[in-house]
Amino acid sequence: MLTGKIFRLGERTLAIEVVYGKRRAVTVPAGAIFKVVPGLGDGQQTVDILWEGRTLEIFTCDVNMRGTEIVNQSAKG
Repeated sequence: MLTGKIFRLGERTLAIEVVYGKRRAVTVPAGAIFKVVPGLGDGQQTVDILWEGRTLEIFTCDVNMRGTEIVNQSAKG
């Protein structure tokens, strides 16, 4: 389970943001730090993340393949 963990992306990746009920693609840049949060993502294929104050949905495989967990939980997300 990834919920509550903080990651840094090694390369940019695509995420989805829902704004006023409409989905839009967002590119999360390499080096971005985010936290996996509870949400609509099913945890198997997608998870929700908090990045720069925005909640986005991202593929779980992208987190696993392109992200590096930050063990020091004092990092900002």
